[in-house]
Amino acid sequence: WHGLVMHAVARGLGGLENLSLIPGTVGAAPVQNIGAYGAELKDTLTRVRAFDLSAGAFATLDNCDCGFGYRDSVFKTTHRGRYIITAVQFALGRQPELNTGYDALRAELARRSGDAPPSVADISAAVCAVRRSKLPDPAEIGNAGSFFKNPVVGPAQLERLLAGHPALPHYPLPDGSAKLAAGWLIEQAGYKGARRGAAGMHARQALVLVNHGGATGAELWAFAQEVREAVRTRFGVVLEPEVNRI
Repeated sequence: WHGLVMHAVARGLGGLENLSLIPGTVGAAPVQNIGAYGAELKDTLTRVRAFDLSAGAFATLDNCDCGFGYRDSVFKTTHRGRYIITAVQFALGRQPELNTGYDALRAELARRSGDAPPSVADISAAVCAVRRSKLPDPAEIGNAGSFFKNPVVGPAQLERLLAGHPALPHYPLPDGSAKLAAGWLIEQAGYKGARRGAAGMHARQALVLVNHGGATGAELWAFAQEVREAVRTRFGVVLEPEVNRI
């Protein structure tokens, strides 16, 4: 995936730069509807070419056929196991609307180039720097990136949470609901850097479940459920895994 992003950035094509350095393949990206720093795959994907195992033939799915949601798609839910994705088509632009809405990204861009308008390459480089400062490299320590989704709560629940936890990071959504920072919830529940044997939450980013070496899938999953229950007990918020459990 990162190779594709670099291919586009090198040619001045915008649309994928905020998704720099996400580990994985291009074909897997639609399954997760990968996203980072205010951008999602669905923003630029036009269609997917896939082999339909149920029909024994190739099929083309347009963006609207993929059922994209927050870290979700039909490839992960209703059509899980049905398609083998063989090609992905994107619509990129030479004069894209650049996405610099995240504070960490703006701060890194300011550190690099001050007030100068950023280019696609500038944003990609800044994203890579921010990711490397916060997230562990899967080549160095086993992880699948963010293990839980950032939960979405309604206005009433948000009001109750803020009454008890005024510092709770939250991001309003158009429908009146709000997205919470799962990493903050996990950290407040006491699990940032916590370990159970070789399974643990990362010391710099509590949202990332890591394998320090030798933990089994069952042990990782059991620890994830422990973290999930701790957040539910303290905040009344149920975390959903972002990963596709096999």
